[in-house]
Amino acid sequence: MVKKKIKLLNNINISNNNKCFVVAEISANHSGNLNILKKTMLKAKEVGADAVKIQTYQAETMTMDIKNKHFLIDDNSIWKGERLFNLYKKAETPFKWHKEIFKFAKKNKILCFSAPFDLTAVDLLEKLNCPLYKIASPEIEDLRLIKKIAKTKKPIIISTGIADDVNIKKAIDICKKEQNYNIILLNCISSYPAKKSELNLLHINKLKKYTPIVGYSDHSDTDLASLISVSLGAKVIEKHFILNKNIKSPDKSFSYTPEKLKSLIQKIRDAEIMLGKENINKKKILKNKLKTITRSIFYSKNIEKNEKISLKNIQSIRPGTGLNLSYFEKILGKKLKKKVKKGLPVKLKDIKF
Repeated sequence: MVKKKIKLLNNINISNNNKCFVVAEISANHSGNLNILKKTMLKAKEVGADAVKIQTYQAETMTMDIKNKHFLIDDNSIWKGERLFNLYKKAETPFKWHKEIFKFAKKNKILCFSAPFDLTAVDLLEKLNCPLYKIASPEIEDLRLIKKIAKTKKPIIISTGIADDVNIKKAIDICKKEQNYNIILLNCISSYPAKKSELNLLHINKLKKYTPIVGYSDHSDTDLASLISVSLGAKVIEKHFILNKNIKSPDKSFSYTPEKLKSLIQKIRDAEIMLGKENINKKKILKNKLKTITRSIFYSKNIEKNEKISLKNIQSIRPGTGLNLSYFEKILGKKLKKKVKKGLPVKLKDIKF
């Protein structure tokens, strides 16, 4: 059974009863500078992100340094014309940085985790006690990688950008075989940046049949996609994050600055307040306000002791501080225990039953 509540470090839990878990994805936005990466981590925490995520790979294990046409990006992405090796070399977070990254995160009470892209990356992250793992969208087909991560028994966030139902089912089945039930699926479109017409946010509802906790990895250039996803039940939102747009990074065009991420997080928190809870009693929320807009039973005339209550001496009026209207028929014909005045609220203790 896939778990409905996932416990993380720093007393953070992810569940449908907890606040949305917002992840600042640093990816290549360190521009090859460890100091920039550290500053980015601190800024992510400052603007309200619940965690930061890095990517763990080496260009040599992602692709080969070959110059034939197979290794040239020729699609319509922002990286068109780049060689794969060159792109990954610019974007990689060096293995030699990782120990310092996790040490820095611990010192500053930042929840830091990673997306490993091969088996050697998992080995490195396990030595550093990475608290949870992300399976990047294209890696959902790498079942050896998923199996190795599942064996750690740590929570796994799986993006489904290129996945179909078969991919998703295989990934989850592998995790279950390793008795790892800490799984979260993210709706995602592997397009950078993703166009509005590509997002298909309703797909998040389909993911709910696989895991009780779902989320959204947002590559769009708008807050709206994340906010709609939250309204559909997303409990994890991942957004690429950059310290400032002067930094040279292949990912900066679809990454949020601190100002934009802070604004998005505030909107997510506002949305959570507005959404409320399904089973909440609205009358309890509006208890004081309802007194002025609801009706209740008041005496419409002065009535003597032992006189009967009738339609001539009680009335259903505002405010709602008198006897609830459900008693209206029940008290008709009953006698009063004492004398009452017009304009006072009817009280059960004054009536003989």
